[in-house]
Amino acid sequence: MAEKFDSLEEHLEKFVENIRQLGIIVSDFQPSSQAGLNQKLNFMVTGLQDIDKCRQQLHEISVPLEVFEYIDQGRNPQLYTKECLERALAKNEQVKGKIDTMKKFKSLLIQELTKVFPEDMAKYKAIRGEDPSP
Repeated sequence: MAEKFDSLEEHLEKFVENIRQLGIIVSDFQPSSQAGLNQKLNFMVTGLQDIDKCRQQLHEISVPLEVFEYIDQGRNPQLYTKECLERALAKNEQVKGKIDTMKKFKSLLIQELTKVFPEDMAKYKAIRGEDPSP
């Protein structure tokens, strides 16, 4: 899979360089540079065809729209992954805290119910396969 990305990156770099050179030719256009302009335009068409071939190889890849928003804002798209991981870790800590709280609540509830309903709680613990002693 990495070679597919490498190929796409190489084609994109060539295409960007061709566009840069095309911009130079157009900005200082002289009738004598028409042949060079035509050649660069043909390279541009060929480059787009090469990029399209790469697209067909990578059609199963989906990129979240937020990544494009990062790029549009001039931010590094790798920050998107970092921030996603940070959000996932924060959510994980939040959920872990809730689970720990619920475990403590269950333990306290069972202790209090055992004090009030000792026979019923002994049956409950026997059904659950737990030690019936408090």
